[in-house]
Amino acid sequence: MIPGRILLGVALTLGFAGCATLPRFRTLPCGGVDAGDGDGPPATQVSASGERSTTIDVLTYNIEGLQWPARSGRGRDLAAIGRTLRDLRAAGTAPDVVLFQEVFSRAAVRGVVATGYPSLASGPSRTRRSVYSQDDRLPGRAKLAKGELGVRLMSSGLVIASRFAITGVARDPYSRRACAGFDCLSNKGVVLATLAVPGVPEGIDIANTHMNARKASRVAPARHRAAHRAQTRELEAFLAARRTPSRPMILGGDFNMRRSPARFDDFRLHHPFGLVHEYCQARAACSVSLSWDGDAPWLDTQDLQFFAQGTRIRIVPVAVRAMFDGAPGSPKLSDHDGLLVRYRLSWTGDAPPGGGCPRIAELRGAGRPAAGQADGPTRATTGDRSAPTR
Repeated sequence: MIPGRILLGVALTLGFAGCATLPRFRTLPCGGVDAGDGDGPPATQVSASGERSTTIDVLTYNIEGLQWPARSGRGRDLAAIGRTLRDLRAAGTAPDVVLFQEVFSRAAVRGVVATGYPSLASGPSRTRRSVYSQDDRLPGRAKLAKGELGVRLMSSGLVIASRFAITGVARDPYSRRACAGFDCLSNKGVVLATLAVPGVPEGIDIANTHMNARKASRVAPARHRAAHRAQTRELEAFLAARRTPSRPMILGGDFNMRRSPARFDDFRLHHPFGLVHEYCQARAACSVSLSWDGDAPWLDTQDLQFFAQGTRIRIVPVAVRAMFDGAPGSPKLSDHDGLLVRYRLSWTGDAPPGGGCPRIAELRGAGRPAAGQADGPTRATTGDRSAPTR
């Protein structure tokens, strides 16, 4: 009789052979807004005190783009996600930026590309190696029957889509030991894109991640919690090395911290950024169109957004609502709802010519991947703390 773990390995290999590579990098010219977008450049408001501001909408959305044997029959809904966002773009009401997770299958990739966003930056590919190394082993033993095969069968499934130009990209997967259970089959990690928003005097750093699951990993709690803890620290190291502290930052994704105060507390210890749920719960000036129950609504969801201030540009959430939640005009097309946040960016003084666009000299070579790489450009801006894409 063939051992169960061999049968599992064969089934997984055959099933995930249908997984697709992530979309290739593309971007608008710096400072541009897609001519086919029904919305124009963001409007800049000027207050009586001379402060200037504009708003951008950021959606984080896990589209459940898994392949058989994990899921089946997802093609229709994934195509509908692409059509819905494309139609919203034509009407000028789509989010400015979308952080997609679980873009694994060919149907998922087609759905993302079909949205028509002119700028796309993908996360780590299936074969991309991590720059991190975990010295601590996870509790217990690796279980082949739970997907801990020692190889990655899928990419990170991460894509950032934007109607603004992307001037730089950084990406890293989490390390081989920073995963537990079936999550080890994908090369989970983080991708950070720097966006040039017209009229804003500096770039905006936006990061997207997907962290280790709890029950869905199908391993003991001590093991999957240790993996999440390791990823938390690797994400901290990534942001310390790759983001530019003078820029405002948005960090979104599927953090897999729902109903886990222990995971959440450990994460906040290492990532003391503003949390949209927490900020908007405490301030009437932030409009909330979500059903939030209890004192800690951030523990009722996997999908979160965090934010950090820049040196010159202040960022605060001013509205939050759900998308793709089954409400009229917002079809339920995934096992996750989308979390849409409107941020106000504010600053004083005029924006310099080109705003957040680097000089041409700084972009030299940014559009050409290094040898052997096909997943996007190196970091575009010089003189910051962001290392080149490895």
